[in-house]
Amino acid sequence: MTDHTRFIQAAVEEARKGLASGGIPIGSVLVIDGEIVGRGHNQRVQKGSSIRHAEMDCLEEAGRLKAADYKRAVLYSTLSPCDMCSGAALLYGIAHIVIGENRSFQGPEEYVRSRGVKLEILDDPTCIALMEAFIKAEPSLWNEDIGE
Repeated sequence: MTDHTRFIQAAVEEARKGLASGGIPIGSVLVIDGEIVGRGHNQRVQKGSSIRHAEMDCLEEAGRLKAADYKRAVLYSTLSPCDMCSGAALLYGIAHIVIGENRSFQGPEEYVRSRGVKLEILDDPTCIALMEAFIKAEPSLWNEDIGE
């Protein structure tokens, strides 16, 4: 198994940035050939955005890439990507997604797998603790973010 420690820690750093700026602690990084090419965190609150989830923010920050680059990419997220973020990964042909945790929320993982994407769930204690603390402290904001 690949050592994902460095990259999930970078995603956690992004999640903490989001929390520190008044948002939801979810972070993401895009990695190509062992290098981080994009970073992002959930900025729905900070930017008043309906789509700035961590993965979408990360992809936006990475900028325009060639199709061949996306196919070599690994998308890291501290939380299981939602339908929108999973769809973006499918659209761009990202074939590997590493998820910090999926206890707090689980996106369409089976569908994503059925489309040929390799998913790895790390069950990372730091990712779990960040979300548990946030959900307890900000249940209405969390419910807004997941569409409840």
